[in-house]
Amino acid sequence: MNLRTLEKFRTKYGPYALVAGASEGLGAAYAEALAKRGLNLVLIARKKDALEAFGKAIREKYPVEVICLSADTGDYEKTKNLVTALDVSIGLLVYNAAYCPVGLFEEISEERLAQVVAVNVKAPLLLARLLSQKMIENRRGGIVLMSSLAGTQGSPKLVSYAASKSFNAILAEGLWQELKPHGVDVIACVAGAILTPGYRQAQQAKAPGTLTAPEVAEAALKALGKYPIVVPGGVNKLARFFMGRLLPRSLAIKLMSANTGSLT
Repeated sequence: MNLRTLEKFRTKYGPYALVAGASEGLGAAYAEALAKRGLNLVLIARKKDALEAFGKAIREKYPVEVICLSADTGDYEKTKNLVTALDVSIGLLVYNAAYCPVGLFEEISEERLAQVVAVNVKAPLLLARLLSQKMIENRRGGIVLMSSLAGTQGSPKLVSYAASKSFNAILAEGLWQELKPHGVDVIACVAGAILTPGYRQAQQAKAPGTLTAPEVAEAALKALGKYPIVVPGGVNKLARFFMGRLLPRSLAIKLMSANTGSLT
């Protein structure tokens, strides 16, 4: 990116970006991509030691300020209290935190299903509401919500996760239209398989269209302000088109089941 583009990005979405789920994988890739663009960071993650080590590495590599908040976004009240206590202006929210119980629905406990709602639905919904208020006042800012190709249709063995990711895509589309007149950009990143530590643990073989975390983060940030939805990767764009538009719903679900059946 040239200096003019970088300055425009900082002016629109700075001075601080909040990244939820930021200690590793895609969240870390978002944080580094934003640091490259000159934004200061507020990083939230559960793993305190990993988060602080990552924050230190970012400070040493880029001339930005980094604030690390150790919290489980499933505890929204704690997360809200930590964020509201900060004396910084947050111009960009990247909600990447997610909880994904793998297995048959009948085998997933009520507690784990409630955690899906707390982390994947309640927290991004309420954080978007909380942080967008100041963005509206300032008439600038942005929100990036992570969705998934799993949320394009029912996804066996990922049913609660897939449903929650569908929620985030629809939420982003509505907010894209509502907040645009206030100068606030919103986008949902509908990602396919991403090479993260969690993915490597759950899936032994790479799925078609698998991308690296930096590739996904860059695609989302470059599309912010242009579209309500971005699907990183050509293979994934085709998959979403066929699964969501051309195939009968029952066949799309069966095909997804064939891809998720080996998840553990």
